[in-house]
Amino acid sequence: MEISPKDQPGSEAVRKLLDTFYIDGPGDKHRCLVHPPLFESVLTFLRRNPVERLPSAVIAVVLIRLFSALDYLHTECQIVRTDINADNIMFGIKDDSAFRDLEEEELQRPVPRKEVDIDGRIIYMSQELGSPNLIGYPVLCDFAPEVILGVPWTYNVDIWNVGCMIWDIYEGDSLFTGQDPEFEKYQSRAHLAEIINLLGPPPPSLIAQGELRDKFFSAEGKSITSLTYGDFRTENLLTGQVPLEERETTLEGQEEREAFLRLMQKMLQWEPRKRCSAKELAEDEWIHKHL
Repeated sequence: MEISPKDQPGSEAVRKLLDTFYIDGPGDKHRCLVHPPLFESVLTFLRRNPVERLPSAVIAVVLIRLFSALDYLHTECQIVRTDINADNIMFGIKDDSAFRDLEEEELQRPVPRKEVDIDGRIIYMSQELGSPNLIGYPVLCDFAPEVILGVPWTYNVDIWNVGCMIWDIYEGDSLFTGQDPEFEKYQSRAHLAEIINLLGPPPPSLIAQGELRDKFFSAEGKSITSLTYGDFRTENLLTGQVPLEERETTLEGQEEREAFLRLMQKMLQWEPRKRCSAKELAEDEWIHKHL
């Protein structure tokens, strides 16, 4: 990113690195990064909403900025972001009132602190940051199926992650949890079963590319290219396909509902090549309708 053009569209939606410095630590130096201050994450903003769902207008702003940032990262920087979730997307701050208030509070009522006897370090308590008057734009457990199967992956995994995240914060429910009833914790086999229950059987060509296919599918004399979801080792986790159309229960109006589902289907595809690019998604009709 250091050599990528800083004035390219989308670069403004990626958090900038202003400076670096080092501090001495126990036995080593620690590198510290200086970024512009931001407000709170989309997840924190979501949890302050009593219904724990974000309205369409907020989702549209988040998406247009996110897809702009991803297009910049993918095309100009050749970077796969990975780990896209609502806790990693931050709102900016258009005014510094919250920081001024924080400074004034610290001057008037400094936070408690103590010195550690061993090495003289000082430990400070945290002080709560108040809310700014103006919140800025957002700045940039959902593994894509190719990651679970061990298929070589690229930029398309980011698109899958966005689709999962948007469903979670807009519908107020997770598409996938990966919770295995036998082990009572996340298991990749349970996660893959949930994807099958949503999208139907994976293409045999995708299974054939997976280095981990034997972990999930039993060939039993079949050629690799003929494996189907019927050969899934843990069939008890397959509950029958329930597509997005049947899971969506909150939107009102057929046109609105169909437009949102079309957006989701552009991202949630078994085959990475069938997912739309970030640039294409930034032009989606549902997003622009709500901006």
